[in-house]
Amino acid sequence: MTAVSADPQEFFALFGAERRPDPYPHYRRWRERRPVAMLAEGMYAVSGIVEATQVLRDPAFGHPEPEYLDPADRLPDQPVDESGRVVRAFLSLNPPDHTRLRRLVAKAFTPRMVDQLAPRIEEITAELIGRARGEFDLMTALAKPLPVEVIAELLGVPLDDREQFAAWSHAMARALDPPFLQSPETVEPAVRARQSFVGYFRELAQRRRREPGDDLLSALVAVSDAGDALSEGELLVTLTLLLIAGHETTTNLIGNGVLALLRHGGLGPAAASPDRVVEEVLRHDSPVQLTARTALRDVTLGSLTVPAGSQAIVLIGAANRDPATGPDPETFDPARAPGRHLAFGQGIHFCLGAPLARLEGRIVFRELARRAPELSLAGTPTWNPTTTLRGLASLPVAL
Repeated sequence: MTAVSADPQEFFALFGAERRPDPYPHYRRWRERRPVAMLAEGMYAVSGIVEATQVLRDPAFGHPEPEYLDPADRLPDQPVDESGRVVRAFLSLNPPDHTRLRRLVAKAFTPRMVDQLAPRIEEITAELIGRARGEFDLMTALAKPLPVEVIAELLGVPLDDREQFAAWSHAMARALDPPFLQSPETVEPAVRARQSFVGYFRELAQRRRREPGDDLLSALVAVSDAGDALSEGELLVTLTLLLIAGHETTTNLIGNGVLALLRHGGLGPAAASPDRVVEEVLRHDSPVQLTARTALRDVTLGSLTVPAGSQAIVLIGAANRDPATGPDPETFDPARAPGRHLAFGQGIHFCLGAPLARLEGRIVFRELARRAPELSLAGTPTWNPTTTLRGLASLPVAL
């Protein structure tokens, strides 16, 4: 069947800087007219919850196979396998490579390991809130340092290095946007940061092989399954993925959540039901707004046929507010019963770190409501210049 065509420039305009504080009315108008639209030959935009869920769950959609690179074309420290293919994190691989790598990582990154972090997360949260006085930036004081501290302790990164890798991570996060939203000013720092990460983790992994510790890095170095193990390249890209995904998105969850609560009556609901607050923030203002998949064969999506090789850009922020997710989806309702959302993806690529992000969110919202119940806005928030990862650069508040 013929796709609903749309002007790609109109789609790209959804992500303009002037719309960043509140893109959702524009998402809604786009979704209502075209839940699936062909932007150009081989490129589709998906904004309806039913269609977006299909893209994320249907094995007919996946990722392009890793490319082969001539040695002369490789960037410094770029991990490649023995056949010259670029080593990519399991998040961007198809089965069976995805299945093998995810299983190995999951054997090391266990629910038990996450659960054991709760007392330490509570301790760090209490310490950071306790330092706050008067007017301050909640992002600098709490939302940024807490997830960095948690993922660093989980991985076993030395304390003195954490500020440096947080800067590298932020540079790489800006390059997660689709190519049409990037520029050399974002790509070049991201490439340098990736090279720095690879070199840093290569040295640290060698140390952990010699002197294992009680941390995730040591577990990943040692993990095996029926004789299979992570290669050095797979280990390095996995560590980089875990570090970025493990704190950038959680920082955004905290910031977006506190802003929503303060704009809708205060922190009270977080004391009564922090679990519901976390789920409503994930639905209403998701830290991850975009993802993409490639059609591995011709596939029917809604009433359209998407040809093999086409890219489907999934607009998570629009899909999460589709009326099919529940009543009054545009309203932030922290008492809403947890329902359908795509903040952590769906299917085989469902976020492995979702339990950790939810745990950190619950603890932070609960402790803020308990320790700083009178917290209020003290100025105009500013947003990071990124689209795939939606989060605040600053959130001025007052005690």
